[in-house]
Amino acid sequence: MDPHLLRTFVAVTRLGSFSAAARELGYTQSAVSQHIAALEGDLRAELLTRRPVGPTPAGERLLEHAGPLLLRLDAARADVLRLAAAPPERVRIAASPLAVGPRLLGALPATGVTLQVMAPAAVPAAVATGGCDLGLVDGPAAPSDPLRLPDVAPLTVVGIGEEELAVLLPSGHPFAARTAVRLDDLADARWLDAPDAGIPLAAVRAATGSAGPRPALRYDGTDLHALCALAAAGHGLALLPRRVAEAAGEGVAVPLAVPRLVHRTELLSPGALTGAAAALAARLIHQ
Repeated sequence: MDPHLLRTFVAVTRLGSFSAAARELGYTQSAVSQHIAALEGDLRAELLTRRPVGPTPAGERLLEHAGPLLLRLDAARADVLRLAAAPPERVRIAASPLAVGPRLLGALPATGVTLQVMAPAAVPAAVATGGCDLGLVDGPAAPSDPLRLPDVAPLTVVGIGEEELAVLLPSGHPFAARTAVRLDDLADARWLDAPDAGIPLAAVRAATGSAGPRPALRYDGTDLHALCALAAAGHGLALLPRRVAEAAGEGVAVPLAVPRLVHRTELLSPGALTGAAAALAARLIHQ
């Protein structure tokens, strides 16, 4: 399949409009229609309904492949350009909010760094496609186990830290006086799901192989202070690194005893590093 046609198809389905896709891609509407017709001819299947514009069952299936395919193409282009280019003078780091901890802060040089905080799920793609030189991503895992990261491109992954987890409870919660809690004891509790800022509940379920915890409120944002404030105000419990929960200044942080999970941080890089990026990666690994 021609990737240009595939990108047009993705834009049309995302925007639900041939004309909007044409404006975004810089094509004429006629060219967009021709792209879709050519792709449908190649696959011998109708991919889009026209009134209203939307994917057919075959189009839905193609969308499942399109994202990873286009991402790998972008990653391949970035990898080749990276090898051909001179080492950058600045280091660009993409990090999930909870990965911005003492280890990173202690390793950062005084100048020459651009730090971009983003959702954990977005960090691997940012590294793979050249949006940054290094990535820091975090999540729950059994002690010494690697994180389950999406296979976006051949990346070098190094674990650089593990720390204790705690549940942030409102001060009046019945378990607030406990020295530790079991996750099963809170199976029926109200939980906050903050996949862009905290530890996604889906990742907890994947790490434990269990059906819970289940969210009562979803927070879409990367502000850790807001997440902690929601938990302290009783809108739901939050699972966080213990240092973050205790530093919140609100609510009560109770360590998680069972299951045995840790908060793990991993460093992502696109293969061989040079210059300032290599120096920073070395500090992060050996600090």
